[in-house]
Amino acid sequence: MEIYLVGGAVRDSLLKLPVEERDWVVIGETNESMLRQGFRPVGKDFPVFLHPDSHEEYALARTERKTARGYRGFAVDAAPDVTLEQDLLRRDLTINAMAMSAEGQIIDPYGGRADLEKRILRHVSPAFAEDPVRILRIARFAARYQRLGFTVAPETVALMRQMVAAGEADFLVPERVWAELVKALKEPRPAAFFETLRDCNALAAVFPEIDRLFGVPQPEKHHPEIDAGVHTLLCLNQAARLSNNPIVRFAALTHDLGKGVTPKENWPHHYDHEHKGLAVLEALCERLRVPNTYKALAMQVARFHTHCHKAFELRPGTLTDTLAALGAFKPRHAQLEDFLLACEADARGRTGFEERPYPQADFLRGAARAGAAADTASILNGGLKGAEIGEAIRRLRIAAINDFSKQQPNG
Repeated sequence: MEIYLVGGAVRDSLLKLPVEERDWVVIGETNESMLRQGFRPVGKDFPVFLHPDSHEEYALARTERKTARGYRGFAVDAAPDVTLEQDLLRRDLTINAMAMSAEGQIIDPYGGRADLEKRILRHVSPAFAEDPVRILRIARFAARYQRLGFTVAPETVALMRQMVAAGEADFLVPERVWAELVKALKEPRPAAFFETLRDCNALAAVFPEIDRLFGVPQPEKHHPEIDAGVHTLLCLNQAARLSNNPIVRFAALTHDLGKGVTPKENWPHHYDHEHKGLAVLEALCERLRVPNTYKALAMQVARFHTHCHKAFELRPGTLTDTLAALGAFKPRHAQLEDFLLACEADARGRTGFEERPYPQADFLRGAARAGAAADTASILNGGLKGAEIGEAIRRLRIAAINDFSKQQPNG
């Protein structure tokens, strides 16, 4: 069998980065010959097989021909006479269109190695424009490699803009958008994903709720960066500094969506943006079919992030009710930690505030411990019934949190 290592494994090995998975392309074989050699078929849209021992993916070399709009509109030819160069030509970026032989020789017909050295993300051929998912992939690669100095080639940005203008981005299905977004949120510079989409005019088509924030002013006293969209991406990068959890990063990304629907006559103020943002966030989650684990934390952060910032000013009753809504009094309240990280990212996601301490987090942790430690046994074993029990426990926790607050330097 004529086999070559292809794609990301070649790219990352040349960048001296860890290779997480290896993909192989096979030249001159057929479905039948692969099955005879013990490979197990797994590809639905084109011939991909798992190696009988390593379980790595082996794909027959193929060409693709556009037959309809969207990312599924392709006819695949995986005949034995398809060459390695033809297979590499259908790939998205030059840096992903290299192969390595068993002897370690690099096959690079489209200048991928030179673009790696120049730190350029460049499309291989005009066929790039046939698949709208590639717009998202380019943006995701920007989020991954921006820290290494990579930029998108001007001609690739221009082609992406043409794709958007032609309506290709409108054919992106929710599952693929969400899948690419989650991958982008896990990258070192997730904000670069949205910067790239905005640069090629795709942000409005794919994430209109985020795009709507750009150009919306905020009070300069609290937000020296002024622009709500800029603030959102600053928050996202701060969340990436604070946590590897994409759920926390998603919550930081979506916490201020309500500012995008503030009437212009109220600018730069955003009254009740926390509540107004919930419906916007709900619509985004519905459209992209966002999993409940992501949605739940995002809703909490959107609703209560201002409460968190003003924790030292809250009345004990309001503080208690907020912590209860966050589930902080339950035996396992790991989500409180995620909530606090997202709120800290919001506080630090402002020009000049990046290194400022966020004592509100420790204060809320302490208040949650105080409220959870309140002895509710006498109430549960008393003669109260129904809602009376809940209200009595609430008053007990308010008292405990009030005592805790008075003991704090800010109390």
